Amino acid sequence: MNEFEQNVQSKRNDAIDSGVGFVVSFGFFTIMFAIAVIVEFVSR
Repeated sequence: MNEFEQNVQSKRNDAIDSGVGFVVSFGFFTIMFAIAVIVEFVSR
């Protein structure tokens, strides 16, 4: 093992971080879609 495998900076689970990233990006695009739908509805 090299020194980077022995001295890791973060011991957190990567699945938690990737799940949080997915939820944040999904929420962002959902908000953008909702804003676009509202703008399209108001502009009629």
